[in-house]
Amino acid sequence: MKKIVLTGGGTAGHVNPHFALIPHLQKSGWEIHYIGTKDGIERELIEPHLPYNPISAGKLRRYFDLKNLSDPFQVLKGILEAHRVLRRIRPRVVFSKGGFVSVPVTIAAWLLRIPVVLHESDLTPGLANKLSLPFARELCLTFPDSLRYVKGKGTVTGTPIRADLLEGDKSEGLRLCRFTADHPTLLVMGGSQGAGIFNQIVRENLTALARRYQIIHLCGRGNVVPTITHPRYCQVEYAKDELAHLLAAADFVLSRAGANAIFELLALAKPHILVPLSKKASRGDQILNAESFAKQGFSLVIQEEEFNLQSLQDNLSHLEANQEEFIKKMQTSQVKDGVKNVLCIINRAATRN
Repeated sequence: MKKIVLTGGGTAGHVNPHFALIPHLQKSGWEIHYIGTKDGIERELIEPHLPYNPISAGKLRRYFDLKNLSDPFQVLKGILEAHRVLRRIRPRVVFSKGGFVSVPVTIAAWLLRIPVVLHESDLTPGLANKLSLPFARELCLTFPDSLRYVKGKGTVTGTPIRADLLEGDKSEGLRLCRFTADHPTLLVMGGSQGAGIFNQIVRENLTALARRYQIIHLCGRGNVVPTITHPRYCQVEYAKDELAHLLAAADFVLSRAGANAIFELLALAKPHILVPLSKKASRGDQILNAESFAKQGFSLVIQEEEFNLQSLQDNLSHLEANQEEFIKKMQTSQVKDGVKNVLCIINRAATRN
């Protein structure tokens, strides 16, 4: 049987696109294995579904930290561990979604002459993919503008979107939150780690926001506050199978600007506001993602430094007043689901091997 190893981790954004590919890979006869960290979110998400192989991985930081002195040794240890796993599985190809765990896997695969296909979701490549690129056979890109950042080494495929996200049931989403169809629903998405500023602004101004909206708040692991209750407020730590229903229930969405999230909103044609991570907390990739979507007329954008109750209410009012225009722009977008394109690249790399 032909075998493939998937890898990627650190955040749900480096894991969830795999779920768009897995059903198609299984249908095509691939035996699928996963390599991730021992205690990352990828283990929680993947282990119930696929054979999971944990390895060591040092975090790749762009700032000074004493752990930067020890983490290179964790990366070396991870390469040795990934090498052993890959020798045992003997896959035809490795597909990587990035995150620090992918670096030792990519290098180990290169040493064993196993082709690696990388996928970059954001407009500019992340550090893990930059380090992995010399050892990879193919690089899949989400944004056409990304080509100038990788000197032409890459293929624009789009990002894989899970088919089940397009099949959510609005009534089921409302039922899960004990909401009704009589009021507009705002979905607040801070990502798998949550967004501190979202949690703060929404909770501090819950009474004001709930006058107009029912609020579904994806607040991140460990961030639910049981003492905060309101009939128009539903806290969810992290949505898994129910995410499609919650998205279907939402009339408007407030989100970070990670590429996976915004392309899902585009595919669903959900009117939305993006608050990208600031450069103080990131390399600025979300700012570029948000700018690209705003220029195409898909999104309203609030910079994190300007995010407060007033800016949120002003943008929600504008979004609501121009709802149909935003929906039409997204529905007529030429951007398509990247599943077929990515599968084609994977099969090509495996065949060449």
